Amino acid sequence: MYYLGIDLGSSSIKIALVAQSTGKSVMVVQEPEQEMSMHAPEKGWAEQDPETWWNLVCQGISKILQSASIKPKDILGIGIAYQMHGLVVVDTEGKPLRNSIIWCDSRAVEIGNRAYHKIGAAKCDSELLNSPANFTAAKLGWVKENESETYKKVHKFMLPGDYLAFKFTDDYQTTISGLSEGIFWNFQDEDVSEDILDAFGISKTLVPEVVDTFAVQSSVSEKGAKESGLLKGTPILYRAGDQPNNALSLNVFNPGEVAATGGTSGVVYAVTDNLSVKESARVNNFAHVNYLKNTQRNIGKLLCINGAGIQYRWLLNNLSVSSYEEMNSLAGAIAIGSDGVCVIPFGNGAERMLLNQDVGTRILNLDLNRHTKAHLCRATLEGIAFSFVYGMEILKSDEIAANVIRAGNDNLFRSEIFSNTIATLIQQEIEIYNTTGAIGAARACEITTNGYQSFSKYMENDHVMTYMPFKDKKAYELAYNNWKKELDLIINKS
Repeated sequence: MYYLGIDLGSSSIKIALVAQSTGKSVMVVQEPEQEMSMHAPEKGWAEQDPETWWNLVCQGISKILQSASIKPKDILGIGIAYQMHGLVVVDTEGKPLRNSIIWCDSRAVEIGNRAYHKIGAAKCDSELLNSPANFTAAKLGWVKENESETYKKVHKFMLPGDYLAFKFTDDYQTTISGLSEGIFWNFQDEDVSEDILDAFGISKTLVPEVVDTFAVQSSVSEKGAKESGLLKGTPILYRAGDQPNNALSLNVFNPGEVAATGGTSGVVYAVTDNLSVKESARVNNFAHVNYLKNTQRNIGKLLCINGAGIQYRWLLNNLSVSSYEEMNSLAGAIAIGSDGVCVIPFGNGAERMLLNQDVGTRILNLDLNRHTKAHLCRATLEGIAFSFVYGMEILKSDEIAANVIRAGNDNLFRSEIFSNTIATLIQQEIEIYNTTGAIGAARACEITTNGYQSFSKYMENDHVMTYMPFKDKKAYELAYNNWKKELDLIINKS
C-alpha cells in the first residue's frame, strides 16, 4: 500500500509514490518535464494558471500509476505541499476567476504596508506576528481594489494547495498554518483576524473551512476521481506550504532545529516556541505544521530570499554551458572571493529581508580583460550563499539559536562551494538528507494514520553527508564583508 505526495512548486509539480510500510520512495515524477512558465504582464508581477496546475497533477498521477503498475485502490491517502503565499479566487462553481497571483509577485507591497499602518505596528506584531506586507491577504486586497468586477464574483479565496485539494474533493478548506502564511491568523485570539479582514474590507464568508494539518481532511469526490484517476473516497491526509513541509521532510519539528532550501527561492526556516517579533518586518512567523491551539504553539520563523536558485538558473540559460555540474566545475577552479567579482542576487522581485526593497541583480567589479565565465559562476554561488548568511544574521538578532541545520539533496546545497561557504561563515554543520518535498508530503500521511514515531522511522536512512565548517575562515570573511559593503551601498542609495 502507498501514499501519494504532491509538491506544487512554481517551476514544476513533483508527485511521489511512497511505500506505507517503509516510507521508501517508489517513484517520483515531474510535470512538466522542463519548467512551468510564469506570466508577468507588468514589472514585478508573477502569475500562473491554477487549472494548468491541476491538469499537470492529473497527468503526473496517470504516469505514476501506469509506470509503477499501481492500482488506485492501493493509494491510502494524499499529502499536498504547495508554493506559499499565492492567491486563488474562485466563483460559486469553483472556477478560477483569474490567474493565481503567486508568491514572488510584488504588486501588493504598498497595499500591505497601508494595512500595517492602519492596524498598527504593535497590534500586527503581537497578534499576527507579521506585517501584512505582500502576502495572500494583501494580494486579495489588491484584487478588491484594482479588479472590482472580479472581486464581486469571488466565492472563496484559497492558497494554491487548498485549490488542489478542492479539485480532488469539491470541498473549500484550508489550515491554520495556511491562514497564518497568508497573514489571516490572529495568534492571540486563535482565530481568523478580524483586523485583517476589516483593513482590506474582506468578508469572512470568503474564508474556507479550517481543518487540521494532520487529519482526514476530506476525500476524493466522484468528479475528482474521474479527472485524477484516483479512487473515489481516497482521503486527503495532510497539506502544508512548501517551506513548513520542507522542514517536516527534514524532520525539523522542534525549537532549535532549522531547515534550509536553495530552490528557485532560498529559505531559512527555524522552529521556535519564542514569539519574538523583533524582526517581523523582515522575518515571517507562521504556525508550523505541528502547531496546536493553546497547547503546542510551535512557530516557524521563515526568512525568504527570492533571488536564489533562479539567479543560478538565469546564468545557466545565458552562458555557453550545458549543465549546473559544468558551472560548478568552472566555479571550483576560481579562488574564494572570485577575484573581486561580486554578484548581488536579488533580481526576482522585492526582498522582504531587505525591507521589501527591489534592488535587482548587480554584477560588480567585472574586469573584461581578466575575468571569465568561471568567475561569474563562482561569484554567483558565493553571492547566493552570502545572502543566506546575511539572512541567518537577521534570524540570530531575532533570538534564534540553531542547534542543527538540515537541507535536502536536490538543490543548491549539492554545490560544495555554496554549502562550504555557508557552513564556514556561520561555523555550523549542515546535514544533507536525501528527501524532497513530494516525498515528505507523502510520508506526512503516516502521521495522520499512525503517529509521529512511525513517521520518524522513515528518516533513518536518509542522511547523505554533513558539510563541516573550515576552521580557517579568513578568506570567506573577507569576501563576505566585501559583499556586504556593496549591498549596503545599494540599499542606502535606494
